[in-house]
Amino acid sequence: MTGTTGLEGYYSIKNNKKMRYGYTTGSCAAGAAKAAAFMLLLNKYKETESLMTPKGILLSLKILDITRGENWVSCAVEKDAGDDPDVTHGLKIFAKVEKISGKEIIIDGGVGVGRVTKKGLEQPVGSAAINKVPRAMIQRALEEICSQADYEGGLLVTISVPKGEQTAARTFNPRLGIEGGISILGTSGIVEPMSEAALIKSIEVEMRQKVENGAEYLLVTPGNYGVAYIKEHMNLPFSENMKCSNYVGETLDMAVDMGVKGILFISHIGKFVKVAAGIMNTHSRCADGRAEILAANALRAGISMEGAREILNTITTDEGLTVIQKEGLLEPVMGELMDRISYYLNHRTYGRLQTEAVLFSNEFGYLGETKEAKTLAELLRRQYPCYTEKTEEKEKKT
Repeated sequence: MTGTTGLEGYYSIKNNKKMRYGYTTGSCAAGAAKAAAFMLLLNKYKETESLMTPKGILLSLKILDITRGENWVSCAVEKDAGDDPDVTHGLKIFAKVEKISGKEIIIDGGVGVGRVTKKGLEQPVGSAAINKVPRAMIQRALEEICSQADYEGGLLVTISVPKGEQTAARTFNPRLGIEGGISILGTSGIVEPMSEAALIKSIEVEMRQKVENGAEYLLVTPGNYGVAYIKEHMNLPFSENMKCSNYVGETLDMAVDMGVKGILFISHIGKFVKVAAGIMNTHSRCADGRAEILAANALRAGISMEGAREILNTITTDEGLTVIQKEGLLEPVMGELMDRISYYLNHRTYGRLQTEAVLFSNEFGYLGETKEAKTLAELLRRQYPCYTEKTEEKEKKT
């Protein structure tokens, strides 16, 4: 990519080398949609489009392949992943914006954008695989242009990626039940290349800060799903949580070294089911086996061979749990899983700190917890005396 993008001066360091930032497919889609709407509603030509990302970085995006009809305009932005090894780098993300009746802004996917076919993903079955943050970015960008143009009618935005279907074959989309193309992704709008060592170091820095400020017990989530679940459903100081990403083992090792007394993990089952098999790096490129682990523990709990085979053919953990629920074994299967998660967490630390976990899913909500999770949750609440308890109508599982 050439020209000024707004990312000049933004980089991370990997092996003493500067790794430049890029921008997500979500930013490309929002930038292209904004430019197309501008040209359609204001009847002016645009070569570049500015876009403020959720990260707070203002992008300047080059607009390509402009075509127009009587009531529509289409254009593209080329994906630049910076120095991150991203298979979508160089793809053109198109947005076609057309006037429609009504006053609604409708966002959909066209050629090369995947379609969700399985439950348990961020978007519902049947929807285009355009995630929540990119949808919000597109919506906000079009509302801005509509305001400039004093336009109060409806718009249909169709995002397409001509080479998206072949590119998706090199991603996990087919295994996740996303068919026909790539996903339009991004939570910050920006791609930040970062080495594994740097990510682990950032976890260490945050943990050390908490310990040095008096924390003896830690509330840990792999990512944003866990944070949201704590906030909405648990009587815990969610603002004090820290994220371990995929590095469960390294997080435990660091906690032992720093003298932490206990860790309570709150996790989506899609991540932590792997821990039930002793897998301590939960990234899909390191290990998957989710269906196999679910099937093995379902067999221990008494599921039929037919049910076990059905689990092995599932794509998402929620789909596997649906099979288990059909045979009325969800609770005993979760009991098997939680016992094994407890064993492997304790084995990693050789019992030098208390390790507990609570698991949930987007489809089923609360699923299960290790035996002393409630005790550790109470210790966390006592650790933060300024924490104000939530009202009693909130679901309290620990």
